[in-house]
Amino acid sequence: MDYLPIFLDLRGRKGLVVGGGDTAARKASLMLNAGAWVHAVSPTPLSNAFKELAVSDRLIHLSTDFQETHLDGMDVVFAASEDDRLNKAVHDAARARHIPVNVVDKPEVCSFIMPSIIDRSPVMVAVSSGGEAPVLSRLLRARLETLIPAGYGRLAALAGRFKQAVRGKFGTTEQRRKFWERAFLSPISEMVFAGREQEAEASLQSMLDATGTEPATGEVYLVGAGPGNPDLLTFRALRLMQQADVVVYDRLVSPPILDMCRRDADRFYVGKERDNHAVPQDEINLVLVRLAKEGKRVLRLKGGDPFIFGRGGEEIETLREHGVPFQVVPAVTAAAGVAAYAGIPLTHRDHAQALVLVTGHLKDGTMDLDWDMLCRPRQTIVIYMGLKGLVTLCDEMKKHGMPGDTPAAIVQQGTTLNQKTVTGTLDTLPTLAAKAELKPPTLIIVGSVVSLHAKLNWFNPEPAADDHWHTPLDRPASM
Repeated sequence: MDYLPIFLDLRGRKGLVVGGGDTAARKASLMLNAGAWVHAVSPTPLSNAFKELAVSDRLIHLSTDFQETHLDGMDVVFAASEDDRLNKAVHDAARARHIPVNVVDKPEVCSFIMPSIIDRSPVMVAVSSGGEAPVLSRLLRARLETLIPAGYGRLAALAGRFKQAVRGKFGTTEQRRKFWERAFLSPISEMVFAGREQEAEASLQSMLDATGTEPATGEVYLVGAGPGNPDLLTFRALRLMQQADVVVYDRLVSPPILDMCRRDADRFYVGKERDNHAVPQDEINLVLVRLAKEGKRVLRLKGGDPFIFGRGGEEIETLREHGVPFQVVPAVTAAAGVAAYAGIPLTHRDHAQALVLVTGHLKDGTMDLDWDMLCRPRQTIVIYMGLKGLVTLCDEMKKHGMPGDTPAAIVQQGTTLNQKTVTGTLDTLPTLAAKAELKPPTLIIVGSVVSLHAKLNWFNPEPAADDHWHTPLDRPASM
């Protein structure tokens, strides 16, 4: 380990920055945010970036050249001028007094270096490459920013309010550690992240009162997995996927997305295929209840969005009836995601000002749809699960007044590298789709906007014959 990572308490203490430019202002801002009194030494006027900090009465501008006496009483020093000789003089004087000093962009002569910071106060995360690759540190920080919600600060603050109570309840460090592990891995954390802090505080108090017992009921996370591409998952979805104890998933959840779930979580497949429901919906609902009642965090992972032809409403109705806590995480639904990847805007000023989403399930060889509503002009119709009934769909639309030359498309496995888009018209699409030997999942789009596909198609993968549900990062380098 080349550096000892530490966090300095500068509240009410003094910091010195030598320099009046934007770089010096950034260092001054960090010290001010940490609660320090900051002296900025610069014989020239401070930059505009400093002026934004002038609202703080803890910033003092010393309009003079640097003198060693400026180091008197300082706890930390930044040499941030554009004069290398001056920066070296500041460094040498600070080191002689054993004051921590940072010379900006000169890690080899610093007694400490500044990391990239993720601020979730009171939680702080620092990333450093030891000065060797600062850009890499910033990229790592950006990655971590997506994995550490702002709510972690509120969660830490909640824990701080209970710190003394927990200390009074548990006599040993080991007992306190186990209590906090159980608390942070319980639904309490998600309550805080979702803004339900009063509920979280009440739950934490109940857990503290029930010393040594596990929560009676877990929680269900109803999470949309999107149309297939893992890159389209939301941050909240990914976080819940990685902390759930049990994963209950559908056939439409792609393997790469399933692989992003917590590795040691139990998995239950409840997939439904056309004309073959592996697990009836009522039974799925009760499975979620049973698992949650066992105190588990249950991830109900559904392809697409759970509230758009995903029967998520039915599932949370059952959860509510049985008093099971739950939360819903929406996703990029197939209509939006697949159309975007096919280069077909669902609305367009010159083509469509309305959008209709319907399901194309056949029942007794017919579709029970409001055809007059669907066949109105200047709108786009998106049909989920309509491959089997494609011939019926096109025939009914034409019978109800939609011209046979109306543009139409069907997209297979949209947003993935197996995406295949077939375009035609209501007259030709059934034949073209049959010739292409398309397989579910597919999405059908009908309307004038489909004519834009040839011009706007930006995502046009050509997968190998044995590819299945891959993303660009999964593909071999030779491809």
